Formats: sequence, C-alpha cells, structure tokens
Amino acid sequence: MGVISVEQTDRLYWLGRYAERVYTTVRLYFLTFDTMIDQLSEKYREFCASLDIPEVYGSADAFKSRYPFDENDPNSIISNLKRAYDNAIVLREEIGSEALAYIQLALYEMQKAKDSGAPLMEFQRLLDNLMAFWGVCDDWIASENVRNILKVGKRVERIDLYGRLHRDKTELSREINRLAGRIVRCNLKYRQEVIDDLKEMMQSDSIDYPQVVRKIEQFLE
Repeated sequence: MGVISVEQTDRLYWLGRYAERVYTTVRLYFLTFDTMIDQLSEKYREFCASLDIPEVYGSADAFKSRYPFDENDPNSIISNLKRAYDNAIVLREEIGSEALAYIQLALYEMQKAKDSGAPLMEFQRLLDNLMAFWGVCDDWIASENVRNILKVGKRVERIDLYGRLHRDKTELSREINRLAGRIVRCNLKYRQEVIDDLKEMMQSDSIDYPQVVRKIEQFLE
C-alpha cells in the first residue's frame, strides 16, 4: 500500500465524491427534469430540499438554467464539476494525465451544454466522459490505495445521494456492501459501526432515509 499524504488522501476522496455527485445529478437532470418541471412546476423545490440546496431560484425556469450552469451558485452542477477538476489537476501524478483529461473533457461538454439550446447530446457526452474517467482509473492507476480512496469517495457520495433521493433499498444495500468491501483496502480511518448500522437498517421493511444520510455523513473519522 503506497504512502499518500493527508492532503492527497483528502483530495482523492473528494475527487471521487464530486465526480459521482456530478454524474448522478446530471443523469437525474438529463433523464427526468424536463418532464417533472413541465408536469409539476413546484417539483424542483422538493429536489432542492432533498439535497439541502437553498431555494434561491424563484421559479422552475430559473432552476432549469441556473442549477446546471450557474458558476456563481456553489450548489450547481458546474460548480461541483469544477471542484472535481481542481482536485484532479493537483492529483495529476497520482491519477495520470489520461484520467485528468476525461475530467477536462467533461467540463468542456458542460460548457458546451451551457451554450446550447438543446443540450442533451452534450449531457450524454459528459456522462460518457465521467464513465471513461472511472474506467481509466481502474486500468491505469498503479496504486491500489489511490484507486480505493477514489472509489470510497464514490460510494460514500452515492449512498448519500441515494438516501436523499429515496432510492430503492436494493440499490442502497448494494452500495453499502461495496463500500464495506472497499474501505478495508485503503488507509482511510473510518467508523465500522456506521457500516454495521447501515447494514442493519437495510434489513428493515421501511428505510429511514434521513437516518441513512446522517449515518453516512459520520462515516469517516
């Protein structure tokens, strides 16, 4: 297991989280938001509340344009993608130039989507680039520790988002089990009781989703 500084470890973890946050939120926006907003203009307020995003938009139309593309909104998709890029560029030596390039390409597609009247193709290419980023990480990062820290960040973010968005118990259970198998293979300090509690919660017929979010936020020491 390679030696990685505390700063590098933190950046790797958050690169994993931000990359997953962008992927999941773009995918949700791409697949469902045009329909949801057309059918129920207040639906975006529920989305903001579930992700703890301040409702600063004022209307569904403003949300549709600002949430993905407003660089001055710290909760926007593009702001999270830029945070992923900022971490990736500092981690060039750890993740390699090719992995960094796919984050750059994703940011490029986001900028193109912002200027497009119908950005579906740009969104799809953005998602493809993020998937390629993870593929390159698997194939080209030599350090197992680096790969595992990135993937722990990915799993933590996915559990957090799935809990907030009330995703199916099967999906949540799968991500919790993946996190449990991954965390023991890297040098991150974590609370085993959080994993144990989350697994126990998945045995219930009714999932306490807010508690899932609270638990996963306490995962790392």
